[in-house]
Amino acid sequence: MSMLDQNEIDALLNAVDTGDEAEETDDVQKIFSRTRKDLDTVEIRQYDFKRPERVSKDQMLALETLHEAFARNFGASLSGFLRTIVEVRVAACEQMTYGEFVAGLPNPTSYNLIQPDKLEGQMCLEVSPLIIYPIIDRLLGGTNQDLFIPQRPMTAIEQRLISNVLRRGLDALSEAWESVRELKFEIVAHESNPQLVQIVPPNEVVMVIGLEVRMASRAGTMNLCIPYNVIEPVMDELSSQSWFAVSRSENDNTSHDRITKNIDQTGIEVSAVLAETTITLKDLSDMKVGDMLVTSKGHKDPALILVGQESKFLAQVGQHRGNRAVRITQSVARGDRVQGHTQD
Repeated sequence: MSMLDQNEIDALLNAVDTGDEAEETDDVQKIFSRTRKDLDTVEIRQYDFKRPERVSKDQMLALETLHEAFARNFGASLSGFLRTIVEVRVAACEQMTYGEFVAGLPNPTSYNLIQPDKLEGQMCLEVSPLIIYPIIDRLLGGTNQDLFIPQRPMTAIEQRLISNVLRRGLDALSEAWESVRELKFEIVAHESNPQLVQIVPPNEVVMVIGLEVRMASRAGTMNLCIPYNVIEPVMDELSSQSWFAVSRSENDNTSHDRITKNIDQTGIEVSAVLAETTITLKDLSDMKVGDMLVTSKGHKDPALILVGQESKFLAQVGQHRGNRAVRITQSVARGDRVQGHTQD
């Protein structure tokens, strides 16, 4: 390495004072690339090397859609359990480091470690005290009016009560994940201070699904934290296209069978129209018992069978075992003209 002499140092100082060096720098802005690109047309995007995005936008969209189904099912389950309307919705779905996630949580809170049965590693579910204590108050017969939110860890009894709620949430979560992979979730540990729990290193990327839980005038948040290394084995199945395709292919046959079964058991009105005619309003107002209505239809002409409001068959009128009956003689296609009957 060569040292600068005094003349070279003086030249650099003079260039800084006069601005020559700055002008030269402005004139030679370059983009280092294998191909030449115009600086005015190239797209420059910021990239934070401390927070690498390991999950694509399609996978994040699929993850958000999946947990929207979880939110609906969990809200319906809570509404029935608490006998009041509970709304659960996805408020955010983003990726960050585990250290950033833990730093944004309150202390104390309800911090629950979740173990998926067919995946390695653990997830965590954090529930805000702002909604936990109104739920507990509701379970104990309270009205949530003037409810004080204590700043302390939950007692053993409170933890036992809230476990019943969380168990329903895990059932709804398993149901939502069925479209990707059949998983069962189990709570393996509870903690009130998130800083004491480290399921992954602080700089590890996690997906955080933020949910808002609203019950009457009370509202709070839930945060489901999924480390990337936990669901990495199913990331290929979680892309938006494959996930929707899997969902459709698995549900098509089930939906078809369920709809077919319900339709087969559905009752529908069937009527036989013997004849039709037209009269005036004056004739209708003068009509009395014993009057006779004469139609242009012969007594041997077939009756028209209506299924709902649609003409479907022609039939011969008779009786069977003492009851009025009709025997189908001919089908009627849509648009066919039937003598003696008006068609819609």
